Amino acid sequence: MNGKAILIIEDDPVIRLGLHVSLKANHYTTYLADDAIVSIAEARKHQPDLIILDLGLPAGDGFVVMERLKQFPMLSTIPVIVVSGRDPREAERKALECGASAFLQKPVDSQVLLSVIRRLIPKDPVPQAWAQDSANA
Repeated sequence: MNGKAILIIEDDPVIRLGLHVSLKANHYTTYLADDAIVSIAEARKHQPDLIILDLGLPAGDGFVVMERLKQFPMLSTIPVIVVSGRDPREAERKALECGASAFLQKPVDSQVLLSVIRRLIPKDPVPQAWAQDSANA
């Protein structure tokens, strides 16, 4: 396990489960939220390494979530991947302006998503002591 935690904020239970299963299969720890209010509470509680954020949420959209994340110093630097079924021309521009690290159009290809995740939160490097021991073996 690479020890990286991802908060999935998605109101569609089928998509949320699909993301959860795919990420667990790739050794990520996942936390789930299905609306804007719960998402902030979960982010504060778990302080994940990355957030996957749908724009169309109950109790406030994804743009509201990104604005609220900025209000907490411990959450303001977490990379956010926005996933949305909205018109990508307008949604992507606005998401990036609001601080998203990446934008993916639904339906999301799991290999593309994993590639973006790996770019934003690379696996932990090999511990220095282990690397030296291997070199001396």
